[in-house]
Amino acid sequence: MSEKENSSFNSLEEKVNLLVKRFEEQKGIIDSYVERERDWKKNKILQNKEISQLKTKLSKEKNNE
Repeated sequence: MSEKENSSFNSLEEKVNLLVKRFEEQKGIIDSYVERERDWKKNKILQNKEISQLKTKLSKEKNNE
């Protein structure tokens, strides 16, 4: 393999490695966002369920008075 071909190959390899590294960074950011979004939705559902239970309990107590 000539020096020119070797240099070209090394340059291509460096570019590919850079792209793979960038992809992995972006994937990490996206995975983190998805995890936070899922946690937020889970907490929202639990809070809405608790609010509904409290409303039901309050309504029952008002009816008992």
